[in-house]
Amino acid sequence: MSPETVMTIGQRALEMAVMLAAPLLLTVLLIGLLVGVFQAATQINEMTLSFIPKLIGMAAAIVLAGPWMLKELIGYTRTLIESIPSLIG
Repeated sequence: MSPETVMTIGQRALEMAVMLAAPLLLTVLLIGLLVGVFQAATQINEMTLSFIPKLIGMAAAIVLAGPWMLKELIGYTRTLIESIPSLIG
């Protein structure tokens, strides 16, 4: 197995991890920012206030982006398994 092949597999795995994590992380980031602005505007300094909106946002993001994420992960896994013969020989 050549070093280029290993690098390509590793690079593709990292790209897939970032691509799958992005919808969830961006959702939580946006909600955290909005709650932070709300707390700054109203001077409410409650640390637990942002937890429930983030939890609801994360659940909504999983419901909306989950099928796409699963399809991407299955496609990557299928491609990885199909490339095993070329990696061995």
